[in-house]
Amino acid sequence: MSNLSPKAFLARLLDIDLAALEKFDAAMRERGRDSISPDGRAGVLERIFDENEKAISWMLATLNSGERSSTPHLKSVLRKKVLAEEKNFLNFLEIVRGKDQFEKAAVLARKIARVGKGMFLKHDYAARILVQRPPEHILEYLKVGSVTELLKRHNVTEVFAALRFMETDAWMHETFEQAYSAFTPADFEEREIEVKVIGPEWEAVSRDFVAHKRHNVSHLKEFGVIFINPIREDVPGKFLRDFALLLHYCHEIDFYSKLFRRAAAGPDFAEKLKSFLRGDVREGYSPGPGEWLIIQRYLAKDNPKDPRLFVPHANPESMHWSRGERDLAHFVAPELKSDMKLWNDLDWVGAIFEDGGGEVVSFDLEDNAMSLVSFMEGREESFNYHQKEALWTKLFMEYAGGEEGMEKLLIENFEKGTVQF
Repeated sequence: MSNLSPKAFLARLLDIDLAALEKFDAAMRERGRDSISPDGRAGVLERIFDENEKAISWMLATLNSGERSSTPHLKSVLRKKVLAEEKNFLNFLEIVRGKDQFEKAAVLARKIARVGKGMFLKHDYAARILVQRPPEHILEYLKVGSVTELLKRHNVTEVFAALRFMETDAWMHETFEQAYSAFTPADFEEREIEVKVIGPEWEAVSRDFVAHKRHNVSHLKEFGVIFINPIREDVPGKFLRDFALLLHYCHEIDFYSKLFRRAAAGPDFAEKLKSFLRGDVREGYSPGPGEWLIIQRYLAKDNPKDPRLFVPHANPESMHWSRGERDLAHFVAPELKSDMKLWNDLDWVGAIFEDGGGEVVSFDLEDNAMSLVSFMEGREESFNYHQKEALWTKLFMEYAGGEEGMEKLLIENFEKGTVQF
């Protein structure tokens, strides 16, 4: 393992300077003297370091990979563990009701995800949007002459899901601005989140979408619907990777529903709704002492050097992943022969070995599932961006006094994009 000091180790996991880490920790301790405990927010970094070390030692012992494990060896062991758990899960899926693997996954995901009803746009409004803005490419693809005919033959939410990979960006942006600018809270209703397998008529365009996104799951937050594109991918790791994504989307939709409810109680509902759905993140802004950015996207996928990744920030995406992976880890059934519980609360945990040239080995389930897929496809990339963002969010949660306090702060401050302690 690494010989770095606790703070230097965490700075390396976060890919920031030690001085920067110490500076924002001092600012947080100064602001926490009267809130969390008699000691304020003192000792957060040391406590997280200790938790990380214990989690690594426990995981290495569980995987029969000793403290002297090398970086390549540990990455291999983690991939094999994901592969074994996926096989166990697929065996269990055979007894779940549903005509095929996709329907079974939809049924099981909705059963496992611990989320309730949400506030979502009425289905009728999807039809109204299509009438106002006929989707020419979809009409041509399905060989129908009008939106009226289209909606008689096809499910409206499936049509709406297909817009993003069939219509042009210009059409999407213009439609979004025109239609969503007029919405009011009265256009929403309370209903359950739905996990839906789209029909065979979308197979051709679904293949293009899956090839581009590299997964077969999509969602519409405003409608509370998650879609599975029934395109079978037989690469080991992809099923577990995408099933975890289903659970993540359940929690993401649940979180955004809470944002919709809060926005409905104040002015400018439509503008707030559009900002939430666009995924706006403040640009060119440097947080002051005790201030954290709210980053609602994985910026590292587009630019690993985005300066917003190197300042104190919380990523709600990490919270959704943590909750989804927790649901999966806590799922128990007599027929399920699985050790999925060992992945619980490891999303933020990372290891650094002396032989690894400073590389961070992620213990996050999704990072390791993605790494397995990459390995099986011959690319052999290793991923840790989920782990890095989860560690930032773990820090934020500790300073906020726990998961409930973290979510409360995120929802209350989401519109302005920063949290000031």
